[in-house]
Amino acid sequence: MDFINYLDRLKIIPFLKKWKLLSIMLGSIDIIAIALAFQISFYLNYPEDVAFFFLKSRTLKLFILILPFWLVILYLIQVAEIPRTKRYRVLFYQYFQSTILVVTLLLLFYFVFKLYLISRLFLIESALFGLLFLFLVRSLEYKLFKIYRAKGYNYINIVIIADESSFAFIESLLSHKDWGYRIIAIFTASVKLKEKYEKAIILLPDEYLAVLNDLMEVDIIDEVLYFKSKVIPSEVRNTVRSCEELGVVFSLNYTEQNNKLTNAIKSEIGNQKFLTFINIPHNSFALTIKKIMDISVSLFMIVVLSPFLLAIAILIKITSPGPVVFSQSRVGLRGRQFSLYKFRTMIANAEKLKKELEADNEADGPVFKIKDDPRVTFIGKFLRRTGLDELPQLFNILQGEMSLIGPRPPLPSETIQYKRWQLRRLSVKPGLSCFWQIKPDRNNIKFEKWMELDLAYIDNWSLRLDFIILLKTIKTVFLRTGL
Repeated sequence: MDFINYLDRLKIIPFLKKWKLLSIMLGSIDIIAIALAFQISFYLNYPEDVAFFFLKSRTLKLFILILPFWLVILYLIQVAEIPRTKRYRVLFYQYFQSTILVVTLLLLFYFVFKLYLISRLFLIESALFGLLFLFLVRSLEYKLFKIYRAKGYNYINIVIIADESSFAFIESLLSHKDWGYRIIAIFTASVKLKEKYEKAIILLPDEYLAVLNDLMEVDIIDEVLYFKSKVIPSEVRNTVRSCEELGVVFSLNYTEQNNKLTNAIKSEIGNQKFLTFINIPHNSFALTIKKIMDISVSLFMIVVLSPFLLAIAILIKITSPGPVVFSQSRVGLRGRQFSLYKFRTMIANAEKLKKELEADNEADGPVFKIKDDPRVTFIGKFLRRTGLDELPQLFNILQGEMSLIGPRPPLPSETIQYKRWQLRRLSVKPGLSCFWQIKPDRNNIKFEKWMELDLAYIDNWSLRLDFIILLKTIKTVFLRTGL
């Protein structure tokens, strides 16, 4: 794979990652692969017709009709994202499953919409070529990501609760760096594991398992794996409880003999099976729709509101010196930091003046807010009251750092003051709006009540709830009840 190594040397993937273009790029490649499948099938079945399928109205309409369904099917069977440890034959089988569903849909459209002028052979060939091209491009991307992850990018931080039976599994994680798993710590009583890994990994004895609570608070932990030959129920219960409190994923290694112990989600890492406990929204279909909505709505709003965004930018520029957009470090999913964008509503040196005004802070908890903040500009007051200062965060959403609806991303200085139960609000992707944003006179809400509202959103999440919050956010903007 010299070509892939060449791309890696050119740092193409790190560049795409830096500018948050990977999701858009991968989705675009899937669309191109499906379009190519349509084109070849069109050429084989209509060689005497026009050169391209999109020049013929009925094949173009069919393509537009089937494309969103095809993409959703790929998301639902979990092949739209780049896997970590999946075998190629499993990947092919999943694409084959998607092809059967796509053929069924195409034939359904054929009879429901009476597309009798289109050859049924064309429909079947389109799906089969789609299977071939999608599998080939995903295999190539899979190989590229293996190289990318092997260099320390796109990793998942894990903690393992282990005994000697997990030795081979730990070895596979360490030897397959291309899987992208980074072991932060191992809790074990095994002498063999201690002798082998104590110089390279943090090893703690089983009786110190309570330390895991503190470790998850101060470090970025994505998942806790329990891998022991003999499951100790009390250990599992306590660990699950701790993980649920912070929204960290917990996975229990299992065998076929005990795979009916719970109704947890079944998953695999390498050739090992796990029961995964998730205390956050995990409905794959609903989350797929949410992700599609995030991308499509944010992109649509950026295009439609671009003249309005430009007008706001001009007003900010001509009324006060300094940049138009204010970039600030915020804490996102699992404690990862990112740069949040807002229209600048304060004078240029506002952060330096913050220390002088801390005595006037009117908010409780770690949040800093003053009702009549002297640093806020004339235009800034209007933008804040209407919530229009948040509009640049549409670019954060498009980049995959935020969602349309979700808990607001806090400052790093705020999260270090969180109580333990408040950290679970970091277990989902932050959003442009949530319960707190749609409350009248929201700045009078106590900090702990704000945190409870965010956790209530996580515990009761649904697409319907997101839609309601989105409508109420629009209402808040027009009624100017933001302050």
